[in-house]
Amino acid sequence: QRLQSCPDLVSFMMELKTVLEIALKNTQDLHIPRPPEYYSCLVRDLEILGWNRVAYVDTGLTTVKLKAEDSCGRQHLITLKLNAKYPTEPPGCLVDFPVPFAVSWMPQNSLIDIYNQFLAALESLKEFWDALDEIDGKTWVLEPENPTRSATTRRIAIGSNVSVNIEVDPRHPNMLPECYFLGAEHEVNPLRTKLNKNMHLWDPEISLLQNLRELLEMDFPSRVVLEKSDFAKDCGICYAYRLEGSVPDQVCDDPRCGQPFHQACLYEWLQALPTSRQSFNVIFGECPYCNK
Repeated sequence: QRLQSCPDLVSFMMELKTVLEIALKNTQDLHIPRPPEYYSCLVRDLEILGWNRVAYVDTGLTTVKLKAEDSCGRQHLITLKLNAKYPTEPPGCLVDFPVPFAVSWMPQNSLIDIYNQFLAALESLKEFWDALDEIDGKTWVLEPENPTRSATTRRIAIGSNVSVNIEVDPRHPNMLPECYFLGAEHEVNPLRTKLNKNMHLWDPEISLLQNLRELLEMDFPSRVVLEKSDFAKDCGICYAYRLEGSVPDQVCDDPRCGQPFHQACLYEWLQALPTSRQSFNVIFGECPYCNK
């Protein structure tokens, strides 16, 4: 209809150009065959690497997934996105790492060179994954629910409505991590005091989890004895545990109450109360449960 209403040839051509541009943007990229040398080179490289290390190859031979096992038996994948200029240009690499993975590449290199760099990177992250695997296996981790290998944080349950969030440096996993306690003030203040008092006792020769036990002068609730439901209490406002991926992280400070809430739920609730007041980015008000 737009083309039919054009008054002259110039307008018609301009409208046609616009229509074609829009159509091309909404059309998936057409598959353009790559030169025969690309396929022969890629197949040769895969044979040299060994098909037992290949987890997936797409039908167009443009995406390859390679699998590897580190020295502790953990399984890993690297996804390679190859462009038509391979091997002159390196493939794009996607890995589940907590640090960037930069590939060193020369035109004469092949997939086995990337694979060997991948294996070396896995070993460089061994201590980081060892530390977090021990925490995942021996404590109740509240967040993330299903941690990826790139995740550097863990929120560990300490007691009912009390937890500590740690941020581990993947390059220096044996150093003291950043620690942030969540819970009622009367519960977390003694923990902060112990951490500050014992910080000098941190020993890089023992595990991250054992160091945390020593500094906090406590043991974390065991996965053998207790269930996650003993710590994962529902929000007192929305009555759910997970809300858009978040778990309750705000707790009433009254020792007789201690009800947890999602930060978003509590903020919305307090905003609606006429008795609440706000100072800068902090809002103050009564607990929805105990009115304290």
